[in-house]
This record gives sequence, C-alpha cells and structure tokens, in this order.
Amino acid sequence: MPGVTDRVVIVTGAGGGLGREYALLLAGEGALVVVNDLGGARDGSGSGHNMADAVVEEIRAAGGTAVANYDSVATEDGAKALVQTAIDSFGTVHGVVNNAGILRDMSFVKMTSEAFEAVQRVHLFGSFYVTHAAWPHFREQGFGRVVMATSTSGLYGNFGQANYGAAKLGLVGMMNTLAIEGRKYDITVNAVAPMAATRMTADIASAEMLEKLPPAQVAPIVGHLMSEDCTDSGMVLVVGGGSVQRAQLFANQPVFFSEVPTVDQVRENWSRITDMSDARPGVNPAG
Repeated sequence: MPGVTDRVVIVTGAGGGLGREYALLLAGEGALVVVNDLGGARDGSGSGHNMADAVVEEIRAAGGTAVANYDSVATEDGAKALVQTAIDSFGTVHGVVNNAGILRDMSFVKMTSEAFEAVQRVHLFGSFYVTHAAWPHFREQGFGRVVMATSTSGLYGNFGQANYGAAKLGLVGMMNTLAIEGRKYDITVNAVAPMAATRMTADIASAEMLEKLPPAQVAPIVGHLMSEDCTDSGMVLVVGGGSVQRAQLFANQPVFFSEVPTVDQVRENWSRITDMSDARPGVNPAG
C-alpha cells in the first residue's frame, strides 16, 4: 500500500507545535513513529520526558503506533541513539523529519558566539547527525525520505535571527547535495519552510497573524513528502495559512567580459549584471 503505511519515521522535536502535528498525522496515516523530544525550553535549556510521552500516548489512544525518545539531536551520540531507538523498536528506519529547533534571537551586534553556535548545533548539526545516522539504512534498503525544516528567515532574512537564518539556509545547501547523492537509492530530501503559530513564533508575529497559521495546515505537506508516492527531491516549499508554494533559486543571463574587467567596466555594466528581468531557474555550472 502506498503512502506511509508501516513506514518507520523519526520526527525530531515532536513534543509540541509542528513536530507534534507531523507525528500525529504520520501515525494516523499508518506510519510507525519515533517521537523525539528533549523536553527543553524554547532556548534549548532544560529537559524532560513529559512532552514526548504525551504525544506517544495521544497517538496510541487514537490507535496508532509510536515510541518516545528523549535524546538530544545536537550531539552525534544522541542522534545515533535516536536512530537506534527506531531500529530496536521497529527493525529499521524509512524516514526522518528534522524538525527540532531552538531560538536565541538577538541583533547581530549583541550576538554572542555561544548563541550563534547553539542554534547551529541543534538545527544544522542536529539535522546532519540524525540524517547521517539513518542514511546507511536508507541506502541498504533502497528507500528513504528526509524532510529538512528550513525557514523564510533563512531564505529571505529576518531581523535578530542571523544565527537561525544561517542554520536554516545551511539546511537547504545540505538538502541540495543529499538530493543528488540519494537519487539512485530512492532517497528523497526536501525542505519545508513552515509558517505556523507555535511557541517558537509566539513573540515574532502578531496574534492576529498567528491565529491564521495553525500548525496542522503544514502537516499534510510533510506527510506527502515522507510517502513513497512522492518522488520529487531537492525542493523547498513554503507552507502556512492554507498556502503552499515552491521557492527556487533563479539566475539572470550572464554578462561576459572578454578580458579581466576594470572596476570602471564593472560599474558601467552593473545594471545589466543585476537585472533579473530575464531570470530563469539557476543551474549549477559544475554539473
């Protein structure tokens, strides 16, 4: 049966918000879900079992199958233990939703190296660690599905989120390469930039706007990307408030110089160099 029926899927940061919605939907569609959550605060401090346990209980009460995991994705050992939970509980792993995240928002002039690195550790390194631990299983069985949680803060920028935006766009770069490397093994890797009312966005957008962005509206897109029905890979989807759109890099036609240009020649041609009126989807010149 197509879809996610009997597929083993790990959802990180699944104790609340978007992760909880992903886990509930996937379990409702027949997936065997590993609900990972450290149980910490929005800034990554603290830990506990209650959040992951509550989602597992919710899934089981609805007739689904799930187990909890409390390891931190910000360490390689934690990520390996998380994937091992899937192996020990269900025998394999078919998909990973890299949803776990923290915030340490502050203007760049006030940003500390610790605040910058902490966000990278969870979002970027965490997604690498978990995906890297699952990847050999995907290759061996000739099937895998990965969803990266990117953000419009990474795609377009947002004040006070240099650390977060750097991590989120870094995930797109990793996705681009993994989509290439996974192609012959039926491993797809896509990214979703969700717009949703969660504790992560509680003080970033207005209450009026957040009211229009229930996290449940994002979950079906993730559910489709995790299924065997979806064979598209390397896509970025911006999702929220009933809207789903694909975002893509575009490039204009190049301006050629027959010799090394002078600064004056660059300045004279600057309007042509930056004109996007003839833009088309970008292609990697390295192949």
